[in-house]
Amino acid sequence: MKTSWRTASLVATAASVLALTTACGQDNTTTPASAAQNVGATAAAGDYGNPGSGTQTGAGNGYGADGNQASASAAPATPAGKLSVASNPELGNVLTDGSGLTLYRFDKDTANPPKSNCDGDCATTWPPVPADDATAGAGIDKALLGEVTRADGAKQLTIGGWPAYRYAKDVNAGDVNGQGVGGKWFALAPSGKKAKLSDLPGLSVRKDPKLGDIVIDKNGMTVYRFMKDQAWPKPVSNCTGACLEKWPAVGPVNADDTEGVKKKGLMSFSRPDGVRQMTVNCWPIYTFSGDKAPGDTNGQGVGGTWYAVSPDGKPVGAPGK
Repeated sequence: MKTSWRTASLVATAASVLALTTACGQDNTTTPASAAQNVGATAAAGDYGNPGSGTQTGAGNGYGADGNQASASAAPATPAGKLSVASNPELGNVLTDGSGLTLYRFDKDTANPPKSNCDGDCATTWPPVPADDATAGAGIDKALLGEVTRADGAKQLTIGGWPAYRYAKDVNAGDVNGQGVGGKWFALAPSGKKAKLSDLPGLSVRKDPKLGDIVIDKNGMTVYRFMKDQAWPKPVSNCTGACLEKWPAVGPVNADDTEGVKKKGLMSFSRPDGVRQMTVNCWPIYTFSGDKAPGDTNGQGVGGTWYAVSPDGKPVGAPGK
């Protein structure tokens, strides 16, 4: 995981806090996201991660019986529901089911053609996700959703061709206890690939062929401004409720974890819901759920109020700007 250097940068940025405070009348508290809990569960090579061998068990959670029981006695498979994208500080964007539980892929499976090689006790510990009612939520390309027929005739959800599973020891939304188990199980990214942080800084600049220099986040996704927000005398976001589902707020980023972005006014602030949001030149910044891959700029000009952000915080291509 490439997080230690980012944590160390807090010391280097301490001296700049006062100057940034003056810029917008707000503090520059850019506390990094806390380290993900339970990332990289340990298990012997080839182990399926039997929930009966740990401190937690899968019994009673509705996602497969304890590994000490025969797979035939497992609880009925829970529908996938509307899939979502969750942000994990260690893994980046992670795919979750309708209940917020992390979805995984298995290295012994294949995606082309799709085939599951997890049966019997394996399927008890790693319950296959049913394909029947799965739908794509914001930030997920529905064209990547598919299905594969398992040996027992059941239809299993696939993402980018990879069969999807839950893990019996994940009992709460956001748990990633299955990450790295046996060196073969990994959380799914929305693309079907293994979830992982990119090598990009928290915020950096990309030269877009149409828009010029624009700011992108750590996943390479375009960053936007909302023209109904305000920056002075303090940052204010007017994107709330359903708006945030389409335009997720960018979380805090350390000033030294940026490249090419204007440092003045580079800060975070507390939203009315208590969540901290990042700003560029004191303007709140967002990503767009309609952007499916790095380089997309589908949010540009939406509603005449959303625009990509230049390195100095100005809205790129906005009328009169």
